[in-house]
Amino acid sequence: MKPKLLHITDLYYDAAGRDYYKEDLYLSEQLRQNFDIALCHPRDAIHFMDAVDVALFRNTGPVLYFADDYAIFRTQAKARGIKVFNELNGKADMQGKQYLIDLTAAGYPVIPSVDNLNQLATLPPAERYISKLKLGADSVGMEFLAPADLPQHDFTERFVQPVMSFDYEVSFYFINHQFQYALYAPDPEKRWELTLYQATAADLDFAQKFIEWNAIDYGIQRIDACRMPDGELYLMEVEDLNPYLSLDLLPQDVRDEFVATLSNTLLEFAGK
Repeated sequence: MKPKLLHITDLYYDAAGRDYYKEDLYLSEQLRQNFDIALCHPRDAIHFMDAVDVALFRNTGPVLYFADDYAIFRTQAKARGIKVFNELNGKADMQGKQYLIDLTAAGYPVIPSVDNLNQLATLPPAERYISKLKLGADSVGMEFLAPADLPQHDFTERFVQPVMSFDYEVSFYFINHQFQYALYAPDPEKRWELTLYQATAADLDFAQKFIEWNAIDYGIQRIDACRMPDGELYLMEVEDLNPYLSLDLLPQDVRDEFVATLSNTLLEFAGK
């Protein structure tokens, strides 16, 4: 008998520039070769997770839209010893955006981020700043601010970053601690118009630094960064909860290899 996999997804979530449902339907079909699969909405996952060998948390959209259900799911999964992929010990987006403030304070190469008035002077000067929700995702709750607005800004559950000019965004995709592929957006104004990117050794050293920091042994992570005009990379976010994979943009051989690696990893994680 095949091991049982619970594929947690929201097939109706409407994401700008991305077809979440297509990616998850494709991934589910591919994984059926090695698993008996059931798909369910994240609000319903608590009712099915005892019946499977592993739960795969995928394209659900921001968890803030079902925060109470997600909190119960996490608590019960840990209490019952349910194997959830990604593992629930992530320190990055899985916990909100506080890590960006912490990494800034620790001197990591990250877009400077602060969460109180006393730290504003540590930010580089900029023509505009952006305020984000600490529990936000997918651009929910973002506000742009002029420098004059900062002293009166309400930082409750929010943080601020300078709007910085960069050449392009690039994302590095990992399964566990192993690099799989990279994609980048040549046009900074078109975030999801991506093409394959040939990562250099220096690029991978940069990305691996955050993979090692996060210490997730089993899971998919996407390291999003921006290339500055001086050539340096700065972290934008570590997506360690439900990173969109842009599988439809990959060459067939790269996509096949990724799916095979994911399937084998899930089998190993499920103990099969």
